[in-house]
Amino acid sequence: LNITLPLWTGNVRHCFRDLTFLFFVNFFPRLLEKKYDEVCEFCKKHKTRIYFVVYGILITAYLAVVIAACSLNFQRALPLFVVTVLAIFFICWDFLIAKYEDRIAALFSPGDRYLKKQWFWLKWVLCAALIITIICWLIFDTTKQGSRQLISFGGLVMYVLLMLIFSKYPTRVAWRPVFSGIGMQFILGVLILRTKVGFDVFNWLGIQIQTFLEYSDTGAKFVFGDKYTDHFFAFKVLPIVVFFSTVMSMLYHVGFMQWLIGKVGWIMHIFMGTTPVESLVAASNIFVGQTESPLLVRPYLPYITKSELHAVMTAGFSTIAGSVLGAYISFGVSSSHLLTASVMSAPASLAASKLFWPETEKPLVTLKSGLQMNLLEAASQGASTSVGLVANIAVNVISFLALLSFLDSGLSWVGNLFDYPQLNFENICAYVFMPFSFMMGVDWEDSFIVGGLLGYKTFFNEFVAYERLSKLIQNREKGGSMYINGVKQYMTVRSEVIATYALCGFANFGSLGLVIGGLTSIAPSKKKEIADGAFRAMIAGTAACFMTACVAGTVLGLGVPYSL
Repeated sequence: LNITLPLWTGNVRHCFRDLTFLFFVNFFPRLLEKKYDEVCEFCKKHKTRIYFVVYGILITAYLAVVIAACSLNFQRALPLFVVTVLAIFFICWDFLIAKYEDRIAALFSPGDRYLKKQWFWLKWVLCAALIITIICWLIFDTTKQGSRQLISFGGLVMYVLLMLIFSKYPTRVAWRPVFSGIGMQFILGVLILRTKVGFDVFNWLGIQIQTFLEYSDTGAKFVFGDKYTDHFFAFKVLPIVVFFSTVMSMLYHVGFMQWLIGKVGWIMHIFMGTTPVESLVAASNIFVGQTESPLLVRPYLPYITKSELHAVMTAGFSTIAGSVLGAYISFGVSSSHLLTASVMSAPASLAASKLFWPETEKPLVTLKSGLQMNLLEAASQGASTSVGLVANIAVNVISFLALLSFLDSGLSWVGNLFDYPQLNFENICAYVFMPFSFMMGVDWEDSFIVGGLLGYKTFFNEFVAYERLSKLIQNREKGGSMYINGVKQYMTVRSEVIATYALCGFANFGSLGLVIGGLTSIAPSKKKEIADGAFRAMIAGTAACFMTACVAGTVLGLGVPYSL
């Protein structure tokens, strides 16, 4: 017995171990698999209910947080409250449109038919009312603040007439996009620059963007060390471009950017009467670059008309990308005015484009043909090219500044031959662009300086121009003598603001090659049309920026407390 008991006990242990092994290897996985299948089947069967329950819990928790925050300090929670109200409004709007679009269309169809029937004379009444309103507003505002803004308004009229004279088809101009675009600019300008609420909102947005961009300093400091600001442009400005490009790609991935671009494009399509492709690209150029925005409508590029193609290129020239917007803010240029200029230039680009190259063909791509955005490619393109964008900016700035120094040296040598050693590229550009800057509403004493900035922007790029503008702003903020050796060291605030709007665009000869190469690669069938219309599009983009500056100058007046 003493011999067999340990053997029997050992056999029991082995048997128990084998049974346990068999349970966990065979029976338990099958049991888990069965339960997993049951859970999956239950989730599939009650998918809708689970969806509503989960989202209901999350929304309830979010609303509870908003209510609690508003109860503690409503002033502090006001931005969160406004964002929540807007989100609820647009979610309800999208739900109603998706579910009851046919009923809503049927409800408003009598009014739509009446407008189409009476549109011939109604459009002239609306145009006359708009013109009379602007004239009356200018009269009353001029008596209150002075006549400076009349020059800006006259400059706007001058640019419209010049573009009409040199239009591709002057007799075929459709005036609805032109007047609607200018009207949208005035509405945005008045709301943002002349009302306290509008200015406070955009000023708050500008401050938030500036604060948000400062988070890039953490990465720059870690990579380049504590003294990274000693090399301001390379280690302070360029990391902002990388950071902002990454954020934009993330917003694309979660679906926010395409939703926002779609809404802005729809508004411009409805109010301006432009085609979906034009409206979508113009709206996207507020946020992304001139090579990324056409990717949104890449499948439709082979089928668009010459006028639409011209509008696509003009939109790229007349706006700036969100990624470089942060870089300009880091220079010390007003973030609220840069943000306002980016928004106002979108309708201006369509107005200038349709004036400079009117539509003479029948567009093939309409809302009825089911326009879809190529979102994935646009998002991936924005993420993958951030490094290339930074390298491109750095190389261009190095080469352009080196070339500028060489030109200035050569021109100074030529000037010495005629006892005019101060001859340089900036002076030549200043004399060329001086009338244009003055007609925007810039002070006559400052128009020479702004003309030089416009020359830098046109023949080099806007980076060089904004860098020069930031130095003028810093000189004004430091104070000191306005003139040193007969050279003006800074400008008035009004001139700085108008210059900020006029420079806010990619219309330069460097971008001309970029647009031709980029569009040709994604729409090779349109190669000839792209090459033929690119230069005209650059001129139209430049005029659109000038028109935006004129509107800003008209709205600003002499001294508006909310903007100056």
